[in-house]
Amino acid sequence: MARKMFFLLLAVSIAIFLSGCAKTQDTGEIPQEIQSTEVINMTQKQIEGMNIEWLGHSGFAFKNDKIIYIDPFKLGSNPEKADIILVSHEHYDHCSIEDIKKIIKPETIIVTVADCQSKLSGMKVANITLVRPGNKVNVKGTMIEAVPAYNTNKKFHPKENEWVGFIVTINGKRVYHAGDTDIIPEMNNLKNIDIALMPVSGTYVMTAEEAAMAVNEFKPKVAIPMHYASIVGTAADAERFKSLAKVRVEILG
Repeated sequence: MARKMFFLLLAVSIAIFLSGCAKTQDTGEIPQEIQSTEVINMTQKQIEGMNIEWLGHSGFAFKNDKIIYIDPFKLGSNPEKADIILVSHEHYDHCSIEDIKKIIKPETIIVTVADCQSKLSGMKVANITLVRPGNKVNVKGTMIEAVPAYNTNKKFHPKENEWVGFIVTINGKRVYHAGDTDIIPEMNNLKNIDIALMPVSGTYVMTAEEAAMAVNEFKPKVAIPMHYASIVGTAADAERFKSLAKVRVEILG
């Protein structure tokens, strides 16, 4: 009798667990409790005449004539203040209010999508500029183009949300930050990209193989893998991307 009861309780526990997993996947939300134990060494490097620092995950800082952050997440203590902050979409690992508060100053301008507006309300910055895919804005002399970023076979980043990646012109160079995206037809329109920042971890974004297929088509001068070693993915994904890409790849970290 006791043995039958044990197996009955075990079966019920497994059913509850699987139900919870399915519920998380159905919502299209990225669970905040998923964390990688991998430790990364954040790296600053001069590439194509500009200083680039990978902050981990999809976060980057460009420290040249202006300090520009894209999707800052899990910043350390006392980071440098931003002139411009770009936020690709409203998920907590991209629109991180805790991290944005660390780097804003009264003169900071934030460029983001409408879904982030309510989360950013109350920010004491010069301006919050909202963009949709296809918009181009000049912010403090820096040209910023919002480009599509979405999933084709997953629920996490629907096309109809109009979330974005960015093309930013820095020191005369065109930097493409893909945002959270799969390989999409709009990537065929990318031209004259000097540096491409590409997600490689799969699960929520494109895989290393898909990212390599993308850069092999639009041929940036340099590609840098991102979106690994924090939520999902490991350094092996970055190395896999490098092995398959037919362009120069720099792995920061």
